[in-house]
Amino acid sequence: MDFALIMFSLLVLTGAVWLLDKYVLKSGREGGKEPWWVEYSKSFFPVILAVFFLRSFLVEPFKIPSGSMIPTLQVGDFILVNKFTYGIRLPIVSQKIVQINDPQRGDVMVFHYPENPAVDYIKRVVGVPGDTVEYRNKTLFINGKEQVRKLDGDYNYVESGLNFVHTERYTEDLDKHPHALLVNPEMPPLHFDAIADFPGRDQCIYNDEGFRCTVPSGQYFMLGDNRDNSRDSRYWGFVPDRQIVGKAFLVWMNFGELKRIGLSIR
Repeated sequence: MDFALIMFSLLVLTGAVWLLDKYVLKSGREGGKEPWWVEYSKSFFPVILAVFFLRSFLVEPFKIPSGSMIPTLQVGDFILVNKFTYGIRLPIVSQKIVQINDPQRGDVMVFHYPENPAVDYIKRVVGVPGDTVEYRNKTLFINGKEQVRKLDGDYNYVESGLNFVHTERYTEDLDKHPHALLVNPEMPPLHFDAIADFPGRDQCIYNDEGFRCTVPSGQYFMLGDNRDNSRDSRYWGFVPDRQIVGKAFLVWMNFGELKRIGLSIR
């Protein structure tokens, strides 16, 4: 079950008990001790209310489970996500009620995975509504303009299962938003057998060199920084605005690499 729904259910339950005691049960209790379920509900209600408010409207924590965003984010990073950067949404239903900002190219964004909205994904925004995103021979083009990248040496890491991976690290200037990315020279630009039949699939053209997609209105195109080890919009399509969770901005903990604590996410 969704954690937000669990929190909301507990909030309603403890709040209802508190109100019931305040307006019904308390008047009929003659100096006796409160039942344990009333005492516990009244104690936990303000705590649950505070956590629910903070998590729903301000900041939500997430843990990075995979290497699709290496080197920007490492497996085991605990990150914070700003929930109001892109607008204020009602919890549970994710209905936007106040518009603030739109996602920009280069933002690292958390969203509900289009193929399974119960799962949260994190990738980098590379295409906004109306953009033409092209990935040709592992070079990114936005609206026909090459996103210049510079080689920054080798980058090696170990995947789960002790699989050693050799890649090349680049700095890419994504619409004047420089960030690091990895390219594995031994991997093809695409795995054609992994491409799904997603909504808006007719807006994309695939070939042996890569792909070209036109981003529909109200949707976004996402790529992982670990370009050859990321299941992203190349394979499952676009992210609708209604499925946006928020913008990642800080690594607040990594128990395996404490020096990452406090790193800004760029």
